Amino acid sequence: MRDILLLGIVLGALPFALRHTWIGVLLWTWLSIMNPHKLAWGFAYNAPWAATVAGVTILSLFITRDKLSMPWEPAVKVLFAFVVWMCVTTAFAFYPLLSWDLLARVLKIQLMTAIALAALRERKHIELFIWVNVLSVGFYGFKGGIFTIASGGAQRVFGPPGGFFESNNEVGLALVVVIPLINYLRMVATRGWIRLGLLVLMLLSATAALGTQSRGAFLAISAMGLFLWLKSKKKGTSAIFITIFAIALVAFMPSTWEARMRSIGNYDQDTSAMGRINAWGMAFNLANDRFFGGGFEVYIADIFQRYAPVPTDLHAAHSIYFQVLGEHGYVGLILFVLIWFFAFKTAGEIRKDASKKAETQWLHHLAGMCQVSLVGYAVGGAFLSLAYFDLPYNILVVLVVSLRWLREKRWESEPQGAFGSTTPSSPSLLTAQKAVQ
Repeated sequence: MRDILLLGIVLGALPFALRHTWIGVLLWTWLSIMNPHKLAWGFAYNAPWAATVAGVTILSLFITRDKLSMPWEPAVKVLFAFVVWMCVTTAFAFYPLLSWDLLARVLKIQLMTAIALAALRERKHIELFIWVNVLSVGFYGFKGGIFTIASGGAQRVFGPPGGFFESNNEVGLALVVVIPLINYLRMVATRGWIRLGLLVLMLLSATAALGTQSRGAFLAISAMGLFLWLKSKKKGTSAIFITIFAIALVAFMPSTWEARMRSIGNYDQDTSAMGRINAWGMAFNLANDRFFGGGFEVYIADIFQRYAPVPTDLHAAHSIYFQVLGEHGYVGLILFVLIWFFAFKTAGEIRKDASKKAETQWLHHLAGMCQVSLVGYAVGGAFLSLAYFDLPYNILVVLVVSLRWLREKRWESEPQGAFGSTTPSSPSLLTAQKAVQ
C-alpha cells in the first residue's frame, strides 16, 4: 500500500514539476531528505525516485515559462568554488575511483541546490520549501518524540535508513537544526490549529533530539538556547522560559541519559571520544602533508597507518570541519567555513533591512530563525560527519532567495504566503513580533 501511495504521489506531481521547476525542487527535496521510499516494503524501496524527479526537474529548465535567475551572492560564489575544489581534490585523491562515488552524490545535491537558487522566487515558493524541509525531518521528530515518551527515554531514536541522518547522532542534529524553522512557521501562521500543531511538533522534536542520546545534539541545542537568549531583548523573561523548558525536558530523561551527557566532561576516559580525536589528528596530519587533502573515502586502514596518532584506531571524522580538512585540505576547509560565514551574514543583512517595513517582518523573523539553525549546525556539526547534508544548504538557499525577494520589493505584488502565513495587516504578525522581542 505504501509503495502504491508513493508511486501515485510522484507520478501525479511529475507533470507539474515539468511545467514549474520550483515544484520539482520541492518534490526532490522531500524525497532526498525524508527518504519516504525507505518506509515502504516492496518495489518502491530501491526505486530511483530522487534521480527520476531530478531528471524531470532539469528538463523543466528548458520548458518552463517561469523566470529563472541565479542570485550571485557571496555565499553562492563560495559554494560553487567549493564544489569545483572538491572536483579537483577528487582528481588528486588517494583513491580517485572510490572518491568519485561520493563526489557524484555530492554533485547531485549541489546541482539541485543551484536549481533551487534559480527557481525559488516568490514568498509562496520560499515558505513551501521551508514546509517541505520541516515536515521531512519533523516526521521523524514527531515519531521519535512519541517513541521517547513511550519508552521513558531508555531507548535511542534513529533516522530513516539509507539517508544522511540514519544514525542517532545524525538525526539528533537534523532535528535540532529544523526546530527553529518549525518555530518560524508557528510565528507567522494565522490559523490557530496550525500554530498549535507546530508547537506540538517542536516539543516532540526536541524530545526526540534528546531521545537520540547524542552528545553533539545536546551541545547544539544548548548553543542555540544561548544564542536565542543573547539575541533576545527581554533577557530575563527569555532566561526563565528557556530554563523551565530545559529542566522539564531533561528531568524526563532517565539516569542513563544523564550519565552519557556527563561523559562530555570526561572525554579522555571515553573510547568513542578518543577515537574521534584520533581521526581528527589523522585529518590534521594528512592536510599538512597533502595540499589537496586525501579526497573522499580517506577513513581506511592504510591511510590511518600513515597519518593517525593511533594507527590501528579507525574512526570516521565525526566533525564537519575535520571531515573537510582531511578530504579537501586547508583550501577546502576555508571555503567551507566561508560558505556559512556568508550565509550567517546574509541573514543579518535581511534582519536589518526587513525590520523597517511591516510587509517584510516575516523575513526578519525567518532570517533570525535561520541564524539559530546555523548556530546549531556549526556547534553540533563539530562532532558529526555531516559536511554534505542537504538541510544546511537548503537553509542557505532560503536566505539567499529571501534576500533577492527583499531587494526586488516583491511584497508589492505578492504579500500572501503559504498555508495561512501572515499578510502584512494580520494581527498575529504583531503578536509574533512581540513574542521574539
